[in-house]
Amino acid sequence: MAKFDRVVAIVLDSIGIGEAPDAAKYDDTGADTLGHIGDFFGDKWALPNLQRLGLGNIRADKPITGVPAIETPIGYYGKMYEISAGKDSMDGHFEMMGVPVTEPLGFFPNGFPAELIAKIEAFAHRKVIVNKPYSGTEVLKDYGEEQLKTGDLIVYTSGDSVLQIAAQTDLIPLKELYRICEYVRSITIDAPYRIGRVIARPYVGTTKDTFERTSDRHDYALLPDKPTDLNRLQDAGVPTYGVGKINDIFSGQGLDDGVHTTSNVDGMNQTIDAIKRGQEGFIFTNLVDFDAMYGHRRNPEGDGQALMTFDQQLGELLDTLAPNDLLLITADHGNDPGFRGTDHTREYVPLLAYSASLPGGATLGIRSPFSDLGATVLENFGVTGNGIGHSFLDQLK
Repeated sequence: MAKFDRVVAIVLDSIGIGEAPDAAKYDDTGADTLGHIGDFFGDKWALPNLQRLGLGNIRADKPITGVPAIETPIGYYGKMYEISAGKDSMDGHFEMMGVPVTEPLGFFPNGFPAELIAKIEAFAHRKVIVNKPYSGTEVLKDYGEEQLKTGDLIVYTSGDSVLQIAAQTDLIPLKELYRICEYVRSITIDAPYRIGRVIARPYVGTTKDTFERTSDRHDYALLPDKPTDLNRLQDAGVPTYGVGKINDIFSGQGLDDGVHTTSNVDGMNQTIDAIKRGQEGFIFTNLVDFDAMYGHRRNPEGDGQALMTFDQQLGELLDTLAPNDLLLITADHGNDPGFRGTDHTREYVPLLAYSASLPGGATLGIRSPFSDLGATVLENFGVTGNGIGHSFLDQLK
């Protein structure tokens, strides 16, 4: 019999909690997403519900400004570091579900090879422009008006293993953009490309000052090369429900149902609604705004405000949970808005666990790999895993 009737896991996309042991390998020494956001706000920042769960206790030796340790947290607290070869959302989520990404993905920091671009142009019957690393908002300011004049495709990348295609949807309809991205996904699965994600980036507007990306973004991720913990839960008859970009990351595999979202606020509302309407089994939520809207744009103010908004909604979620529910909160990587560059940062991620049926107040320690989270979910539902990751279910007492 399951220890908890339902498990809800929320991924605060990119909210790291200090440099990981191998940060130097990624040139990320000194990265600290939560620490630097706290430093930016000073005493004007507070996350009372996350603090109640034990967020500040994770690193009491190096306090997060505005979120100090407390004497009696109601949750269990710790942090994790990953073993996957990269620091992308796909790596982090796959590893959480028992499939660390050990083969490095393809990175193209200077743009994509000419032969790949030629294939895209031939399929789309459109010219490709840009083809270099770029901020997703800045590329629209610099090239959006050119796209409106020419109908060319805006293709760009970042420090991650991603190929992004931006299209103004009055000129290039969503259906066409998705069709092009599906084709690109089909030809970049294997070497020499092996790109982690192809991302459709639709936007609206008519001038560089009015261009705005829409919520119709769609990620085409590599399929997991092995069964994930989502597959194992599904095969065992445990309902699985994805909120946000979870479905995109896993290409729908291992998920019975789910919903896309338009924002962090919508993601939390959808999660709370799923609980209220009696969704059973495992609810897996990703809140992407921290990463896409603020981390990559190196906007600590926006990141911190978004965390405070999440914290308010977390209070509502805590009130909604049934006594025999288990809530897990973590992240998939860092994206320090106070750090150099625009890319993800290799960091520890927070790990919080809470149930109204438990006293809380204990540490989960430092854990690796991220697969410990999936192993815990599996053990709760009596499902056998693949031996990667170690459950912390017995520490929740």
